[in-house]
Amino acid sequence: MSSIQKFTLANGVRVLVEPVDYVQSAAIGLWCQTGSRHEHDDEAGITHLIEHMLFKGTERRTAKEIAEAIEGRGGALNAFTDKEATCYYCRTLADDVENGIDVLSDMMLHSLIDPEELEREEGVVLEEISRSEDEPESHVHDVHLETRWAGHPLGKPIIGTRESVAGFRRDHLTKYMDRRYRGSNVLLSVAGRVDIDHVRGWAEHYLGGIQAGSEETPLSTPVGKPGRQEIAKEVEQVHFCIGTDACSIYDDAIYTLRLMDSILGGGMSSRLFQEIREKRGLAYSVGSYGMNYSAGGAFTIYGGTSLKTWPQVQELVRTEIDKLIHTGLEDGELERNKKNLSGHIVLALEGMSARMNRMARNELIFGREITVEETLQKLNAVTEKQVRDMAADILAEEKISTTAFGPFDHAA
Repeated sequence: MSSIQKFTLANGVRVLVEPVDYVQSAAIGLWCQTGSRHEHDDEAGITHLIEHMLFKGTERRTAKEIAEAIEGRGGALNAFTDKEATCYYCRTLADDVENGIDVLSDMMLHSLIDPEELEREEGVVLEEISRSEDEPESHVHDVHLETRWAGHPLGKPIIGTRESVAGFRRDHLTKYMDRRYRGSNVLLSVAGRVDIDHVRGWAEHYLGGIQAGSEETPLSTPVGKPGRQEIAKEVEQVHFCIGTDACSIYDDAIYTLRLMDSILGGGMSSRLFQEIREKRGLAYSVGSYGMNYSAGGAFTIYGGTSLKTWPQVQELVRTEIDKLIHTGLEDGELERNKKNLSGHIVLALEGMSARMNRMARNELIFGREITVEETLQKLNAVTEKQVRDMAADILAEEKISTTAFGPFDHAA
């Protein structure tokens, strides 16, 4: 029986608590169901910039005091923004949970958004954009999805653009927060050595002042545009993404996708890693991953290779896809990958941060707890035919798009 407890404050803020008595710490996440896909056309990157600004000082604490309030008591503090959610989180010792909730709620509710600090932080984000562009092995993923899903909110880069970030003023950020940081979008998730009644009281005290309500944000399913682009960069290698559309987070086909990903490129024992790196030494990094959102998803094969071997690597990727579709799986391959994925799921639950993240995301996405048993049951029910059928459907050549950064202007 699950030990996760859920309750909702009068303003719509949801609170999830999972007591774990065998640890001496807790992971605390204050989530807002808002990300880059909720931004208007003139707000590109504002969600990520707000995440930065909430660390820059509140009515009660300076930026330094925010950090010291957690780190000075043996904890850790951070945040992230993705396409559909933002999370401010910390790890604390068991007797310091109230302080953690206090600091996170202070950041979310009482940040100054000082204009001078905003100007400085915009400079920091602009440097972050420049750094991303200087790292082709990571930047190619953003360009690939932005091109494939051009014009769709899920295709926008989370970080925004130089033009958009440089143009934000304080009132842009506060208006966005007034619209998105509302009760029904906010969730507090706590896992570790905690008392449920204490967390309930702290949540009501520190989060009861959040304005109630939420914003309806319907979203169409992105339809990927197949194609090919080779972008000349002054780099030594070709960094590439070869991808297609996939299912949404709500589709049970996601379990089939997870297995297909594991088989093709999900780890060191995957087909692409073994064939391209281990057998032939054509790449240091090669693999695959799936991304699944409320309105759609994507599946991407990635890697880096030399300009000379780039054509061969593309052929090998297509060969491995076709072998999966037409030849199927080796004896025991499906079961090995099921055990691999199942093991990762179970082992992750030994960490409080993973528990906090799992129950928060399940609540934000599904509005309910998804037990590990339910996940493993659905994963283990996937058949070889389902994997092959999915590969034949989404990895058909006419549906694929390729994005590559490389020294193409130096080609012979």
